[in-house]
Amino acid sequence: MRRKGSARGWLAAAVGAAALMLVPGPAQADGPRQPARGYLNLHQCAYYSTTATNFFTTVVPSRDGRFAAGTKVSNTAETKPTCGAGDGNYRVVPERSGVKALDLSAGRYLNLHQCVYYSSALADHYTTVVPGSDRRFAAGSRVSNTADTTPSCGPGGAGYTNIPLLSGVKALDLTAGRYVNLHQCVYFSTSAVNHFTTVVPSRDGRFMTGTKVSNTAETSPSCGPGDGNYDPIALLSGVKALAIG
Repeated sequence: MRRKGSARGWLAAAVGAAALMLVPGPAQADGPRQPARGYLNLHQCAYYSTTATNFFTTVVPSRDGRFAAGTKVSNTAETKPTCGAGDGNYRVVPERSGVKALDLSAGRYLNLHQCVYYSSALADHYTTVVPGSDRRFAAGSRVSNTADTTPSCGPGGAGYTNIPLLSGVKALDLTAGRYVNLHQCVYFSTSAVNHFTTVVPSRDGRFMTGTKVSNTAETSPSCGPGDGNYDPIALLSGVKALAIG
């Protein structure tokens, strides 16, 4: 009987130990995301039509590919904008185009500043997100540990003045996902024969864009409906998913 009791005790202990091994421990929390590295080279390409006296801007390629912009993430800080040739009517304007190399390791937020200018004489809008080479049409896009809430814009020139209602800034948390989905929405007025571009929502909310950081690489631009006079043009709009981690 003594041997039988000892065997039973040993068996119970073994079963208990096995049960402990099978009980799952507390789930391991995902570690913090690694900081983004490299440069987001934000290219701005300004196109102009002499017949329509009309500027418009791209920061990613239009969906038809004619109005390209070389925005990308790389380990190299670029200094010259890469732009498409346009369509023969609209041609690139070098002094209004530009590139800014944004060091992704410089802070938590990618602050995208959008500055919209308007000429009442020409009934023409013009958008910048980085300074052009002539520096009059500046925009304060930067990476920092501060989430900017007010757009920083240059004074304009040549009859173009800044329009605060259509300008805006969006602070993108670089720790929130693997991609910066940069949405470009181009709007057009047939009555004014005028384009203008938004990359972040205008401050009045009418001209929306879906620019955000997420874990999904987006392929279709998300744009607002416009205001009834200016309507979105799908062919000239676009989105680029920029991998940051």
